[in-house]
Amino acid sequence: MVIANWNSYPRIEANLWDFRAEAEALELLHKLDSCIPRGMGRSYGDCSLASHIISTPGFNRFISLDQEQGILECEAGTSLKDILRVILPLGWFLPVTPGTKYITLGGAIASDVHGKNHHIHGAFGSHVHSLRMLTPQGEVITCSREQNPEVFSAVCGGMGLVGLILSARIRLMPIHSVYIRQKTIPAGSLDQLMELFELNEDCTYSVAWMDCLSRGQNPGLFMLGEHCTAKEAPDRNLSPPERAGLSIPGHLPGWVLSRAALKAFNSLYYTRGRANAGYSFQDLESFFYPLDRVQHWNRLYGSKGFLQYQFVLPKEDSRPGLKRILDHINSFGLPPYLAVLKLLGSQKGLLSFPMRGYTLALDFPMKPGLTALLNTLDQLVHDLGGRVYLAKDARMNQNSFIRGYPENRRFLEIKHGLDPDNKMTSLQSKRLGLCAKAY
Repeated sequence: MVIANWNSYPRIEANLWDFRAEAEALELLHKLDSCIPRGMGRSYGDCSLASHIISTPGFNRFISLDQEQGILECEAGTSLKDILRVILPLGWFLPVTPGTKYITLGGAIASDVHGKNHHIHGAFGSHVHSLRMLTPQGEVITCSREQNPEVFSAVCGGMGLVGLILSARIRLMPIHSVYIRQKTIPAGSLDQLMELFELNEDCTYSVAWMDCLSRGQNPGLFMLGEHCTAKEAPDRNLSPPERAGLSIPGHLPGWVLSRAALKAFNSLYYTRGRANAGYSFQDLESFFYPLDRVQHWNRLYGSKGFLQYQFVLPKEDSRPGLKRILDHINSFGLPPYLAVLKLLGSQKGLLSFPMRGYTLALDFPMKPGLTALLNTLDQLVHDLGGRVYLAKDARMNQNSFIRGYPENRRFLEIKHGLDPDNKMTSLQSKRLGLCAKAY
């Protein structure tokens, strides 16, 4: 069957295998010479693509919930959507969440996903109490910061290359409302946006949208968020309101996303945000998962798909570095259709993406010249001491990976010990040389 991840590139012919019990997972690992785990396919690239794919969403039982300590244990195929459905009415929330709830628990750990609060609360792996993993050689081991800590540091952010995560215990965050007190501040330039990040570094959630079509300015909207107390929330219901969503019925033609159309949209979005500046109450769905309300929104980029290029730069080099990169993009004449800026904290896992600095995520539709542009951006990012996010990568080369992830050699040592025959292999791992034999 033909399989692609969320950005619809690349598309490959692959065999998909699922399982419902640990014994079935063990049987699959014995049966297949090579494979890679895959959750709900919401990564942007080829990190979970291979000739043989082990699909995990069928392995999705809840195991336990300690309501006193706020520790939840689930099988790795459980989606964040299902976790939220259970924990929200009980007064708990995820301590870290990406921009979609349609990912699995195992995928969140393997990608070590981050959210709008990374500068304070870190990535998802920072809140994993422990996990159980089936190694490629058929052994079930438990990992945590105390038990098998080096393996734990390789699993969090390890893109499924160390073994098949079976279950995990995660620490939850107590909340008193399903509402966020949001503050929106319009900014006229990248400099102003970054100053707002610096002035509000103690705020729990922060994110900025940028207009990359305004040469030399890059106006945008800066958004802050804090969880509401029970007293200030619009209501005390602990279940988010149900809203009817939209659905994109098919791939849109290329002219819909022309430069003129994009410029008009950015102008309208900024004008609307400026008009609604100030404080407002947003439910959790609207604040964290606005795109989840648009089914198949990836079709907006057309049948050829798109690439999301997400990189991070060290904080001390972020301001001049971001300007240099944006100027370079403008010189190519291939503007991104979406740009999101966030402040990150320090790295934890060996292959975890974040570092103390600023990350910019850019959506580019597949067009002639894009590969050349991104290759030159790789060079700029790494010259500035940054790196590219593996969960969003579909084309980076091995040299760029090695420069961006200095702990890659230690990761390969651990992988070699657990997977000497490279059973856990993806298209990405082959392209980047992430193989035990390469070590």
